[in-house]
Amino acid sequence: MCTSIVFSPKDHYFGRNLDLEITFGQQVVITPRNYDFKFRKMPELKQHYAMVGIALNAGGYPLYFDAANEKGLGMAGLNYPGNATYYDVKDGKDNVASFEFIPWILGQCATVEETKKLLAKINIADINFSEKMVASKLHWLIADKTGTSIVVETDKDGMHVYDNPVGCLTNNPQFPKQLFNLNNYADVSAAMPKNNFSDQVKMDGYSRGLGSRNLPGGMDSESRFVRVAFNKFNAPASDSEEENVDTYFHILHSVEQQKGLDQVGPDAFEYTIYSDGINLDKGIFYYTTYTNKQINVVDMNKEDLDSSDLITYDMLTKGKFNHQN
Repeated sequence: MCTSIVFSPKDHYFGRNLDLEITFGQQVVITPRNYDFKFRKMPELKQHYAMVGIALNAGGYPLYFDAANEKGLGMAGLNYPGNATYYDVKDGKDNVASFEFIPWILGQCATVEETKKLLAKINIADINFSEKMVASKLHWLIADKTGTSIVVETDKDGMHVYDNPVGCLTNNPQFPKQLFNLNNYADVSAAMPKNNFSDQVKMDGYSRGLGSRNLPGGMDSESRFVRVAFNKFNAPASDSEEENVDTYFHILHSVEQQKGLDQVGPDAFEYTIYSDGINLDKGIFYYTTYTNKQINVVDMNKEDLDSSDLITYDMLTKGKFNHQN
């Protein structure tokens, strides 16, 4: 289970929470422009846009969970079990495996509009990375530095590309159903509620925050979708990068999963392994982990982006405490 957003207070911030019960040894991975991206059914990309994100370095191949490129296009794959369908290889199409989808798009596209044109030719092929690493069932949020975003879902009836007016994505059900579900929360407000019940009944606004009383609080994907959309739309904007980044992480952390709340097996609980975000305008990558809430920073502009070798940083997971006495 995961949550992804694009937040646009001044610059544009894109990223996600990764919620799982196990970790994979993922790292911050920068893929420079001349890294040789090989694809199972498509020609290799010897030159492409540089990108940064969280990936599993699988023998020198970056399996990205989420990333953004130097042009300000971001992309995240989120769990979509029971609905996601990958297809047989088709003649005349760009046959791309799901684990190749992020680098295929980010390597070639600078905007959502360019992405839509490339998507028209793509077939997400049913190909596993290896016998032991089976393709995850995913759908994707894609956003650029205008704040525009789309959702890509590959269902049994084919690929669907949806414009995304709320700039967020979680998991099941299908995206149109998630949007429709927002109709149930038209009364939710950051302000105190008005008495629409009856002018003959005196209502006591006994607590601050009553306007958000009906906001769902569950760990499930529909609840998180509603909650993160509401929190994002009501978040304040600042002229300060630090304040906007801090607000961005408050939004993601408002739907993070605490250990012990989402049981997925005997003594197994899903939790938010990491939260991340990149300033799409500046190419600066930020992240926190479950045990380290300090905001850690990797600036892709400080690296040799013309290199051909992956640049990796281990994620910092040790908790930090600032003792003041």
